[in-house]
This record gives sequence, C-alpha cells and structure tokens, in this order.
Amino acid sequence: MNRGSRKTEIDVLVSEVGPRDGLQSVDRTMPTAVKQRWITALAGSGLREIEVGSFVSPKRLPQLADTADVVAHALTIPDLTVLALVPNLVGARNAVAAGTRALTMPLSASRAHSQNNIGMTPEQALEQVGLVCELKAATPGLSVEVGISTAFGCTLEGPVDEDWVIELAVRAAGRGADSVGLSDTTGYANPAQVRRLFTRLRAELGDRAGGAHLHNTRGQGLANVVAALDAGVTTFDSSQGGLGGCPYAPGASGNIVTEDLVFLLESMGLRTGVDIEALVAARTIIGDGLPGEQLYGHVPDAGLTKGFQYAKVD
Repeated sequence: MNRGSRKTEIDVLVSEVGPRDGLQSVDRTMPTAVKQRWITALAGSGLREIEVGSFVSPKRLPQLADTADVVAHALTIPDLTVLALVPNLVGARNAVAAGTRALTMPLSASRAHSQNNIGMTPEQALEQVGLVCELKAATPGLSVEVGISTAFGCTLEGPVDEDWVIELAVRAAGRGADSVGLSDTTGYANPAQVRRLFTRLRAELGDRAGGAHLHNTRGQGLANVVAALDAGVTTFDSSQGGLGGCPYAPGASGNIVTEDLVFLLESMGLRTGVDIEALVAARTIIGDGLPGEQLYGHVPDAGLTKGFQYAKVD
C-alpha cells in the first residue's frame, strides 16, 4: 500500500534532486522517456518536490538537454512541485517558458568554484539573482530559491569564511530570493559546522532561511542532517541511490541517499509522506536508463527493520 499520500501532513520536506544533480554527474545520458517514468515513480512514492532538470547550455550538460520535455511531463503529475535549476536570467526565461514556476539558483561562496561552475564571480551571480527575481512581477506563482554552494568548504579553495557565507545569503534575500539555503557541495561539512551555520542563517533570515543540500562524501551526510534538524531545518535535498555531485568541483561526489534519509526521518518520528518500499522500487528504473550504474544506500541493501513503523499521522 502506498502510504505516501500527498494529502498527508508532513514535518520534513524531502526534495529529490536525482533527475538533475544525479544525472548531471553521469557521463551517459538517460533517455527522456525513462527520465519521465522515473519521475512518475518517485512522485508516486509520495515525494512532493522533485528537481527535474537544469536550464543550462546543452554544450555544458548534454545529459540535461531535454529538460523542457521532462518538465512538460512532470507538470502533468498532480500536486508535485516541479523544480528546475537555472544559473542566470537566460536559463530562468527558458524555464518559465517551459512552464516551470519553481526555480533554484546556485550562488557559490567560493570564487574559484563560482567561475568553474557558472563562469561568474559571486557578485555577478548575485546580479543574476536580482534579475531573475524581477521576473516574479510578471510571472504569477513564480518562486526563486537560492542555494549557497560550497558553504562549508571547497575542494578548489579549501576553507570558506562563514561570515562571507552568511553575508551572501543576506544579500541574496535582499535581491528578492524567496528562500536561501546552504549546500555542502564538496562534502566538507561536519555536524558542529552545520548546526552553527544554519543557526546563524535562521537568525538572519527568519522564515526565508532555506533547506540543506548535504553530501555523504566522507560519511557524515546523515549526521549533518540531524545537526540541521537541531537548527530548525525542515527541507532536505537528496538523490535516489546517492547519484550525483557537482562536475565542476573536483571530488564532489555522494549526495545523501533519499531512501536512507526518509528512513532516518521516519524513524525519528518525523513525517515525510513517503512510502519507502515504493521509493526503493523506483531504483529499478535507473537501471533501465543507465545499465550498470552504481547505486548506493544502506536501507535498499538491508531492508526495513522488523516491526518498522512510519511516523504517526495525526
């Protein structure tokens, strides 16, 4: 039985990023029809938000060249928030034209990563955030969230100044972003750092403090989730099978596994609205589109614990 009804109230939003962040790091391209089937299965498990692609130049990410077609399909799924990444105003206009009304923009705290990732300085990227936010006046229902990339450290520059991270977040909110979250792009974060930075972010932005995009590169992903929960975070990005990482940050592998994240949250009594068994079943579709691709996850390997119970619905 699928107990992931989207009518169920939830405590924590799990935002699936596999179709974008996961696939952008794979050298092969998943066929469009398989992507669409995968997204349907992910939504069917109860996931309420899926980042389905990225409106960037197909020369940079040919794996995501079909994003407009993927968006068109995803928009037919009832009650699903269809999220797309855009790096600039051109990408945002293309996303809006395709029907997307939920945009996410990367804003790197590392200058080297910013140039590598989107070909701009952080200040130039901030200007793009402002320009994209201006679209909201002419586009009913449009929302723009910003993720501060390399917020916890960078493989190109090393440590990143925390004051600068918070300053960037405040400036992005000042440019009109609806929410600003923090991303552990390179898997450098530790729980104390995560708790500290998200506490500061919430103190500065209040309800506009956004979610956590955490990696498990060094095995601290779920520990960092618990630390972020302690700081009041209620939205977490994750990728089915742990697919993904930033191709423009060397060594940035290991997104948090969605299946393991949902199990952790439900075990803690936090409602996600996701049916873990249906979610695990969706992994087979990845194999159809990317035969032999390595997938990760403790829960898919070990199964649910005996007597496992989902968090209670009031």
